[in-house]
Amino acid sequence: MELIALPAFADNYIWMVHDGQAAWVVDPGEAAPVQQALDSMGLDLAGILVTHHHGDHVGGIDALRPRLHGRVVGPAREVIPQPFEPVREGDHVDVLGARFEVIEVPGHTAGHVAYFHECVGGSGMSPFGRPVLFCGDTLFSGGCGRLFEGTPAQMHRSLARLADLPGETAVCCAHEYTLSNLRFALAVEPRNPELLDYDTDCRARRATGLPTLPSRIDLERAVNPFLRCHEPAVAARARDRDPTATEAVEVFRVLREWKNEFR
Repeated sequence: MELIALPAFADNYIWMVHDGQAAWVVDPGEAAPVQQALDSMGLDLAGILVTHHHGDHVGGIDALRPRLHGRVVGPAREVIPQPFEPVREGDHVDVLGARFEVIEVPGHTAGHVAYFHECVGGSGMSPFGRPVLFCGDTLFSGGCGRLFEGTPAQMHRSLARLADLPGETAVCCAHEYTLSNLRFALAVEPRNPELLDYDTDCRARRATGLPTLPSRIDLERAVNPFLRCHEPAVAARARDRDPTATEAVEVFRVLREWKNEFR
């Protein structure tokens, strides 16, 4: 099984999973990159996963339907282009033999979901060689999504759930926001050695045109301030801006508000 990031728009990624014959795509905001990849690799489109309703994640679905030999799967609590199969917390989706669990992660939108694959059946083996997470706009490398429809408490809980996944999990976010996120992360934790090393590595990758993604859950735990609200240094920086931020969820709120205006 191969996992590919298809660039779309200015900074989106449409994730494609294929086995050499058939493919599923995640959050096809536009159809052209998917159609080009299908044509160049001679693949059939077997299915579409959707994490949330924003146009840059669903805008290409209808244009892809003539090539679709399967289903569109999306969050039950969001308005997704019909027809689609609604899924909820704890449901499972078979993607070319890989079993993905649906995890509800409200915050960016009210009904946002993520899809997590850990193993095939009970064997403990993965066709990807590692666990895989499609997290849409909830978790980014070095950052997280804006709170368009949810609350800080919801997003904090959603991120905590994702942070508890196995450390080797590949984090397949939907945007190439890593460098800007790391600029903010360094403002929060300028002496974090893992963060400094990661920033250097990501700058080198982007300088050669390579994506920074997928990331890993264990890496995000080490560098992402939104997963580190319990860390004393992160909490202290939040309290510099709001002395009332004594609990982790309040630290998260302050960081998210700071990031909203950070340049």
